[in-house]
Amino acid sequence: MPTPAHLNGAPCWIDLMTSDAEKAKSFYGELFGWTFVAGDQEKYGGYITASKNGKSVAGLMQKQENQAGMPDIWSTYLRTDDAAASAQAAASHGGQVYMEPMDVPEQGHMAMFGDATGAAVGIWQPREMTGFELTAEPGTAVWHELLAKEYDKAVKFYQDVFAWDTHVLSDSPEFRYTTLGEEDNARAGIMDAAGILPEGAPSIWVVYFGVDDTDNAVERAVSMGASVVHPAEDSPHGRNATLTDPTGALFKIIA
Repeated sequence: MPTPAHLNGAPCWIDLMTSDAEKAKSFYGELFGWTFVAGDQEKYGGYITASKNGKSVAGLMQKQENQAGMPDIWSTYLRTDDAAASAQAAASHGGQVYMEPMDVPEQGHMAMFGDATGAAVGIWQPREMTGFELTAEPGTAVWHELLAKEYDKAVKFYQDVFAWDTHVLSDSPEFRYTTLGEEDNARAGIMDAAGILPEGAPSIWVVYFGVDDTDNAVERAVSMGASVVHPAEDSPHGRNATLTDPTGALFKIIA
């Protein structure tokens, strides 16, 4: 389905920082049916836009030499009307600005920061590029989830910085989960992952991609060099699995 108008504070874009853009294009193109167009090198640094059925769904960026020590990673971007104000708010509520707001010619403004729990997240102030054009179907992003080591601090951060309208999905000792929006209008989630993430691992935003058949998608992904982090399992929302792509970027799939 075409994505509805992007709301302030809600996910509006995703991109992959990768050590091998050609390998990433081959892998995700085969797995999700994406096609790719590279932007102008001088204006956009060769930023690659991925599309599904002619609609933009994600971005890919080749890591530069000074980024060689950074892991390959998928990033979620939250929409804002004022990137500078959002970055300032993030810093004043316990976050850390990693990349100050910068102008992307004609397209918009972006910034990257760590939230109060250390999870990296982007912000996007749109001009011509308003965000992904297709979502909630196979081959596109269907959900965005923050695995937070400090759950209460994370929820408060997104309430304070992005005015999230939060709703508690579950508050049992075994499963604590809060969503941005409610039920069919939910746009993202925060999960208490203190007992899930490995020792020393930071909080992290994770993107779920839709597939028609999770087990088949896992088999195809592995045949192309992916690794299974958590095997396919059923949940109330669908059958999901956690993978890393051939260069180590983490993502989830769900049918």
